[in-house]
Amino acid sequence: MFAGRVLKSSLLALLLLASGAPRGVFSQQQQQGFIRYDRFESEREDRRTGGHIERAEFEPGQPDIRLTLNVPSFRLTLWQNGKEVKSYTVGVGMKEYPIYIGEREAREIIWNPPWIPPASDWVGTHKGVRPGEVIRAGDPRNPLGKLKIPLGDAYLIHQAKGPADLGNLVSHGCVRMLRADLYDLAEKIVAARSLPVSRRRIEQAKRSTRTLTVALDEPLRFDINYDTLVVEGRTLYIYPDVYDRHTNTVAALRDELKTSGVDDSAVDDETLRGARPPTATPSRSSASRGSPDQTSEGERRAREGSRRGGVVIS
Repeated sequence: MFAGRVLKSSLLALLLLASGAPRGVFSQQQQQGFIRYDRFESEREDRRTGGHIERAEFEPGQPDIRLTLNVPSFRLTLWQNGKEVKSYTVGVGMKEYPIYIGEREAREIIWNPPWIPPASDWVGTHKGVRPGEVIRAGDPRNPLGKLKIPLGDAYLIHQAKGPADLGNLVSHGCVRMLRADLYDLAEKIVAARSLPVSRRRIEQAKRSTRTLTVALDEPLRFDINYDTLVVEGRTLYIYPDVYDRHTNTVAALRDELKTSGVDDSAVDDETLRGARPPTATPSRSSASRGSPDQTSEGERRAREGSRRGGVVIS
């Protein structure tokens, strides 16, 4: 799995520890010096958080929520009042069908969604499926599962086929989550926004194939970025460049170290080349099997891989 392939390097750790880089929260002047906010930078970067991400328990009735996803880490995070309340490991689009990088908006949540196959070449690989046909919830040909969250322009968050989807390139541009995680996320959105749908109706939708659509009162922001070099909590994480965008170059790694206040002059280019994760072959959708509720060893490793590993700075 990609999610488990996060760099660990003792040599770089020594470099970072010896650098005398400032610890803790950066001053406002320092932050302004190297914040580069764009759609390629992780929301978890120290230069954006001041080196500290606040975490909190989810609170119903607090509507200030947003979603973020850093594609190379396969990590989708729910934030409430600027604090992290839950992170989930996900699957994303294959190289041929990469997920959109940028800002999207969710405006509704749909339990038991029908699927209308688009007029796309990959639809031809689905047996017994025609473009434009309405395939109801519960039909084994419907790949969306029990719930979807539309993001506009046919991009979706929807149910994964199974744990093997997590931490892999498996979809045609959508975000895939385990059913239990998807239910949890949807219900947190409903509770935070105090949306007019009862727990009873949601539970009925889970047990049936009847479609239930709940509109959001205000659009929910979803920021999707692509950052393979992330300094988070004074730890440097190097994630695989899953879309081959040449982001894990020696120059980029040196820039990441410098903008994090680290003197990189003590390490040569050859060492930095050796620090980069190996190129890997992405999994395909056909490799994803198993019950949507099953928790496998692969899922556990994917979750741990997205949270652990890296080079400690301080």
